[in-house]
Amino acid sequence: MAISEEVQVAVAANFAVPLQKIAADFEKDTGHKAIISSGATGKFYAQIKSGAPFDVLLSADDTTTAKLEGESMTVAGSRFVYAIGKLALWSAKPGVVDDDGRILSTGRFSHLAVANPKTAPYGAAAIETMKNLGVLEKLSPRLVQGENIAQTQQFISTGNAELGFVALSQIQDNGKLANGSVWIVPAGLYSPIRQEAAVLAKGKGKAAVSALMDYLKSDKAKAVIKGFGYDLQG
Repeated sequence: MAISEEVQVAVAANFAVPLQKIAADFEKDTGHKAIISSGATGKFYAQIKSGAPFDVLLSADDTTTAKLEGESMTVAGSRFVYAIGKLALWSAKPGVVDDDGRILSTGRFSHLAVANPKTAPYGAAAIETMKNLGVLEKLSPRLVQGENIAQTQQFISTGNAELGFVALSQIQDNGKLANGSVWIVPAGLYSPIRQEAAVLAKGKGKAAVSALMDYLKSDKAKAVIKGFGYDLQG
């Protein structure tokens, strides 16, 4: 029988909950255990460069993984898009966010939460969306910045911000909105959020790492990913 191993996974905050579900199935089906650390992609990049003991990175973009590959910090050829993210404007209260996001122009709110655009790709997508809508300058004084997309969601959940930009996956499960009101931002307003997985140098040659990368491409994992509102490539 194959020896069970642990995989140290750094995962972008938007994908933490889907990965927990996938990891539970992964352990049942393979015996291997995924140890999950979630946070902002940019912060993980800095930690990996400093020698953090992660085997796999599930990034919120495809530029961080490309950069790490260029710096010989990943196993060549291991990168693939595991999910395509969707940006959502969300309020924990029903009736606050309209179906067309017009509230951004009417401005009937005091605080709008966004993730740090320097380290969180969903934060960068939020800024890009507001620029393209022509409202960024007007709304800048009202922005409340989360360190990552999980903290941004927390600001909105607790009412510290009436609304904000989050990943659709954080507020949707099995195709249903958990609570509140939402505008799913049209894809044309921001650059595609192509979320890539890569095996890091420390994960090279580990059976459990290969098993997890294969598992992420399985129909079982894909069903979970789609249930949380992501698109899949191809």
